[in-house]
Amino acid sequence: MNPPAPSPDFWIGPVLEALDAALRGETPPVEFLPSDDDGVPRWVGRPDATLAEGPRPAVVVRTSGSTGTAKQTLLSAEALQASAEATAQVLGGHGQWLLPLQPSYVAGLAVLSRSLVAGTVPVPLLAGTTDPATFAQAAEQMTAQRRFVSLVPTQLSRLLEAGDARTVEALRRFDTILLGGGASPAPLLRRAEDLGLTVVRTYGMSETCGGCVYDGRPLPGVGVDTDETGRVRLSGRMVALGYLDDEELTAAHFDVAPVTGHRRFRTDDLGALTSGEDHSAGQPRLSISGRVDDVINTGGVKVSAEQVRATLLEHHAVRDAFVGAAPDPDWGQRVCAAVVLDAVSRSQNTLDGLRAAVREAQGPAAVPKQLHVLPALPLLASGKPDRRELLRMFAG
Repeated sequence: MNPPAPSPDFWIGPVLEALDAALRGETPPVEFLPSDDDGVPRWVGRPDATLAEGPRPAVVVRTSGSTGTAKQTLLSAEALQASAEATAQVLGGHGQWLLPLQPSYVAGLAVLSRSLVAGTVPVPLLAGTTDPATFAQAAEQMTAQRRFVSLVPTQLSRLLEAGDARTVEALRRFDTILLGGGASPAPLLRRAEDLGLTVVRTYGMSETCGGCVYDGRPLPGVGVDTDETGRVRLSGRMVALGYLDDEELTAAHFDVAPVTGHRRFRTDDLGALTSGEDHSAGQPRLSISGRVDDVINTGGVKVSAEQVRATLLEHHAVRDAFVGAAPDPDWGQRVCAAVVLDAVSRSQNTLDGLRAAVREAQGPAAVPKQLHVLPALPLLASGKPDRRELLRMFAG
């Protein structure tokens, strides 16, 4: 007689145990690896992940991201716990999490660490995360009174596109849907609000144990400022120790905040702090205008790729968009865009309308000289757009 097949989530217990042991210092630092075809995460011990001085690393998060620059971020147990506690404070308490992101990415890792701090077991969903029936079935397995999920915008967009009532009801049941990993299109946020979903936009990265700014406001204990170039800096107990075997890159991005003495991370994002009627407790709101490497210099005019993308996403026909640069023999760089359109809107008139909208909002230099219509943007396993693949397409 053959033994019974294991439950598809049989691995969640061992994964939590491996992380817990590393956080307690009972084992070497751990690194989670992308799952194989069976969808089961793997992990390895990293006894080499040590520092000459300072706190002990507990987890290594390898981030090649969308730029291709490989980094091994070192996170301490103290940083992950600080992140989990600050998150729970803002969300109104601990609860149970759905896990639709690989723990090899910081958003998935954060779900595991928050679950350990909360004493709950997350419901894993690492395959079929955008399939409405699969998502709803996983969400319906959750048993705690308070329920949370972290998604990237593409995941939420595809779940809502199906128009499935069961899936929408499952999404409504979450006390909070954290939406991070990239800019959230305004039309997506409006649709989620119209459906009664509680969505909170998050900003953060592996170097801050994931999201540490919610809807533009820093979590408790998080400091936010910008340097003289406009780069965003984030400080607090949840900031990483640095990068493994890369002292130069660590020195370029990490230092100590002079007022609090907490570690501080200098991001590659450009942003500004603004006050308004909706700011709370005197805290300014952080807005991100783009990345340092997203500035396109075309014919001597600097164009923000993120602002062009935002304009494209405001068009009713655009479901998703990516904007980047390609080399140009005359202009130095040319603005290029890839858009995903509603099926009924794939016409030349729509493309002309998109160019006109960009021209009106950002000027003639920002109008994409290449405008590719794709059925879907190529994605990384994290759900983020595959920048390298898209930029290769633009250059080709």
